[in-house]
Amino acid sequence: MDIPQKLNQYRHQISLAIIASVTIALIAFAAPRFLNILAYFWPLFASTTVLLVIMVAFGGLSQLATETHGEGAGEGLLDYVAAARSEHIAEPQRLE
Repeated sequence: MDIPQKLNQYRHQISLAIIASVTIALIAFAAPRFLNILAYFWPLFASTTVLLVIMVAFGGLSQLATETHGEGAGEGLLDYVAAARSEHIAEPQRLE
């Protein structure tokens, strides 16, 4: 008599587990196989790989170029922008 009461107590969790299991099984059965997906998208994967390799190659070269300029290459521009912002700040006009 104790087991049916426990099952009744956890009926929502049990039904949710069964529904989730059936849903996952149906999706796994209906989904295309991994090799089919890979065969369909191989040009996209290949072009993305080439693009990433090119970005790493140029990123490494540009990193070497920025080391010669030093870390403070953009400090003059940042100082100019910061000074320009403080000059344009005016007191708000009071409407009376």
